[in-house]
Amino acid sequence: MKISSFLKDFVHVFLPKVCVSCDVSLLSHEEVLCTECIYHLPMTDFHLDEQNETAQQLWGKLDFKQAVSMLYLAKSSRVAKLVHKLKYGNEPDIGVFLGQYYTKILQPTGIFEQLDMIVPVPIHKSKLRKRGYNQAGQFARGLSKVSGVPLNEDILIRTKVTESQTQKNRIERYDNVEGVFALRRPSLVKGKHILLVDDVLTTGATICVAGNQLVQAGAAVSVATIARA
Repeated sequence: MKISSFLKDFVHVFLPKVCVSCDVSLLSHEEVLCTECIYHLPMTDFHLDEQNETAQQLWGKLDFKQAVSMLYLAKSSRVAKLVHKLKYGNEPDIGVFLGQYYTKILQPTGIFEQLDMIVPVPIHKSKLRKRGYNQAGQFARGLSKVSGVPLNEDILIRTKVTESQTQKNRIERYDNVEGVFALRRPSLVKGKHILLVDDVLTTGATICVAGNQLVQAGAAVSVATIARA
């Protein structure tokens, strides 16, 4: 044990890991984000209010059980930079870490005891090859790892390459993602309670279009996202 501890401290000194948010060297017990940055994350507490902002955004567009977002996202904020690094900076561990952290917050609500499967909103296979991972999938991995709810990254697929949603208005966002999702084996979700996971919810277009594929196949759907813009 002493040798193992010594080697761990040696590696930490000469090959220090840094916080992905502020670049400060992480302490030996820290991973991905330092304690200071975690403390200043703008948590939503949406899990304490069934009529939260994320749920309201989906009303009338998706038949869902529960809907939550972990963080508030503002332009040029700490969260915006984290999400950008997760999506474009080859930092998949950000998603896993946030998923694990959020699971511990959600567990007292009992939501995971009701779930049968966690499904991330997919990206197109061409984008997956280029990026190497699905950012929503990484968040879903973290949720699954701590909760024990099975993760399925293959059942919901994206059939078309779409333009970025960033500069589009509400109507354009829905038009952009309409008809781009499909289920490989609808029978696997029939009668199941699925947690549909994405990175950021803005208008809810992507979540609603993807979620309706699951609902039409006979699944009950709940929603969780990293952030609410």
